[in-house]
Amino acid sequence: MNDNGRLVLAGAPIGRVDDASARLREALASADVVAAEDTRRLRRLAADLGVALAGRVVSYYDANEVARAGELLGDLQDGRTVLVITDAGMPGVSDPGYRLTHLAVEAGIPVTALPGPSAVTTALAISGLPSDRFCFEGFPPRKPGERARRLAALAAEERTMVFFEAPHRLRACLAAMAEAFGPERPAAVCRELTKTYEEVRRGPLAELAAWAEGDVRGEITLVVAGYAPGDAEPDIGELVREVARREEAGVTRKQAIVEVAKAAGVPKRELYDAVHRS
Repeated sequence: MNDNGRLVLAGAPIGRVDDASARLREALASADVVAAEDTRRLRRLAADLGVALAGRVVSYYDANEVARAGELLGDLQDGRTVLVITDAGMPGVSDPGYRLTHLAVEAGIPVTALPGPSAVTTALAISGLPSDRFCFEGFPPRKPGERARRLAALAAEERTMVFFEAPHRLRACLAAMAEAFGPERPAAVCRELTKTYEEVRRGPLAELAAWAEGDVRGEITLVVAGYAPGDAEPDIGELVREVARREEAGVTRKQAIVEVAKAAGVPKRELYDAVHRS
């Protein structure tokens, strides 16, 4: 047991096991407690790395994150080194890790990280889209109405946007993005990054949505270009139709007009008048 507890957030390979660092090997071997999103995957990774896990191994995933975070905080306060590792990438980035980190910071316990591969920055780097300014938006909402509202709020975002998405929702998500951002907005679908069947599809959102009607598998990261102020003026007729689509999805007309007008950068009164003329 160490004199002072310490929380270590460990970046795990997103595909190739040989992307693991020497520091990750050392940390896995020496941690007093290893909290893993999937303990079976952790043991497989340790075996592939030739590492013997000397510390206690516990599960730490979405369903038990709240309860387990309190237990792990107790380990930290008792002076143990706790290492958190997810199935791939950095803990806390659309994966468990934030709650324990927050508790440790509030308790004055040192928190450090072992940097590792990240699907977010890897996809951004190879997308061919501007990477000097970007935002990470995680997984879009699953329900069509909620997803439409979230994307509408991002339609005027000028930074390049990075999303995660499940393969079985990819087509619907790309179609919704084409509606919210415009069918010609450039994007890239990055699939199975760093793995044997890595694939990157680049093109306008509408074209990518059509491609995704096929059988797309694997882990998906989407990169979408930000709004360019010089883009063509919005078609008021299409905006009226978008308001109608949102009403059908359960959004009130007033709220739909506010959302669509904001996303398109047009005055609410102008869109309101157009809706009521139609």
